[in-house]
Parts: sequence; structure tokens; C-alpha cells
Amino acid sequence: MTIDLRRAAHWHRPLMLLVAAMAVLTVIAGIGVFADSRVLTGAPIWLKPFKFAVSFVLYGTTLAWMLSLLPRRSRFAERTATLLVAMAVIEMVLIVVQVVRGTTSHFNASTPLNVAIFAVMGLSITVLFVAHLIIGIVVLQRRIPDRVARTAVGWGLGLSLLGMLAAMPMVLPGQDTGSEVIAGAHSVGVPDGGPGLPVFGWSTTGGDLRIGHFVGLHALQALPILAILLSRFVGTRLDELTRARLVVVAGGAYGVLTVLLTWQALRGQPLLRPDAHTLVAVAALVVAAAPATGLVLARRRNPDLALAA
Repeated sequence: MTIDLRRAAHWHRPLMLLVAAMAVLTVIAGIGVFADSRVLTGAPIWLKPFKFAVSFVLYGTTLAWMLSLLPRRSRFAERTATLLVAMAVIEMVLIVVQVVRGTTSHFNASTPLNVAIFAVMGLSITVLFVAHLIIGIVVLQRRIPDRVARTAVGWGLGLSLLGMLAAMPMVLPGQDTGSEVIAGAHSVGVPDGGPGLPVFGWSTTGGDLRIGHFVGLHALQALPILAILLSRFVGTRLDELTRARLVVVAGGAYGVLTVLLTWQALRGQPLLRPDAHTLVAVAALVVAAAPATGLVLARRRNPDLALAA
């Protein structure tokens, strides 16, 4: 499995145009972080569009690459990807509009206009979710010839959907912010905008639902990168089936980690201050993943050993 960078611009034009636009916005927002002194919910006002733009650069590039792996074109998947691009553009335009207006884009119920903007953003993300799901189904049905790539792409698409779902508690009724003008929150147990980790802004005093959301979303890149590394550095020592099984083990562990991080946040617990229950859960994940990896490698040496993972 290799990536031909020279062909990247032709993978899926709308997605790659989105990537180019988001790259430009990344630069603009990055300048804004330092040039604009305004602070919103405890962070530079341009930090949110900066992080979203970077995320869409990665997302658009990865999704376009995945479509390029299909053995034959799927116009339905390509049109669905174009719809996804439109939803991403709406989302980013509204985020930037709210930054220019000097107010928050998410959870803002302070005026009818802000309520309408947040509602449109919610609708656009819902459509994007469904489009992503449809693309995933089409990609899996078309069966990418490279078995390791097919496994990584399938797990990456599925786990990124899990990452999107991990954000749902932010707007559920149980996420009480104590304010009539705020309709949701990233943090659990503490107000948004408090002390947070550098760059990411994840709360260091309470739970933060953005952590599981972030980790799950970026399975879309993490699993294919693992597959590429396996193919490049151990491809001559491990057969294709073994490498695919290693990706399955990694994908399963990655999914459990996403759920674990969301569970930790929902209990109002900071990422870097895990309690005994969280530590036991992490230990159990490691104890399960390590033997599973060993069994996959052992089966490579002994075909009669069954995989128990």
C-alpha cells in the first residue's frame, strides 16, 4: 500500500479543493491566533477555526485517498463525498462568521440568530455523518484489493463514526450548563473555558468530551498509517494476512480506548488525573491487546494455532 503524492490532487477534486481551502484558512487562523488579542471561553478566538481547519485538511485528504483505492469508480460515493464537502464548507463558514462577530459558534443560545446558526451547524454535521457512513458502506462493498489497506480503511471509517458519536453527549439534556444562553458544553463537571492542556484546550480540572471525539475521529488516519508502516517496514517478514490481523487488533484496541476516554470524561475526570477505575480499565485493555498481538504473530509461525482475539 503506497501513496502517490503526484496523483493526490486528482483523487477527488471537491475533497482536494476543500483541503486546499482549509490549508489557506489554517494559515489565516494561525495568524489570527497571534494577531487578534480577543479571547473566547478561555482561548484565543481564532483557535477554534484553526483546529477545525487542520482537522478538515486531514479528513479531506484521507477520505479522498480512500476513494482512490477503490478498484473501480463509484459515482454514488463521489457525489456523496461532494455533499460532505458542502456540509463541511457550511460548518466552517459559520464558525468563521461567529469569530468575526466575536461570539461562540457552538452551544450559543444567547439570541435567535445564534440559535439558528448553531441549529444549521448541527444539521450540517448530521448530514456529514450520514454521508460518511454511506461512503464507508460503498468502500467496504467495493473491496479494495490490498487486504491490509482494506482492513485499515474499514476500521478507520468505522471508528471515525464512533468518534463523531462520542460528541453527542455535549448537547444531550443531561449536559446541564446552568445557563439559559448555553445549550451544551465540552466539559463535564466544570464550566467550559477553564484551565486546559496547551493547544488542545482539554480541561485539566474536569472531564472533557472532546478527547474521545478527537481520538475516535483520527482513527481515520491512525489505522491506515499503521497499515502503511507494517507494509513498508515488516512487509517482507510478515505475510499480508498477518499484517491485516495486526490491524484488526489495533483497531479493536483503538475503539475500546475511544470509549474508555469518553467514559472517563462523562464521569467528570480530567485526562491526566485518572482514578483507580480508569487505571484498571486501561490495564485491562493492555492485558487484552498484548496477548492478542502475540497470538497473531504466533499464528504466523504455526498455522494450526487458532487466533483467539
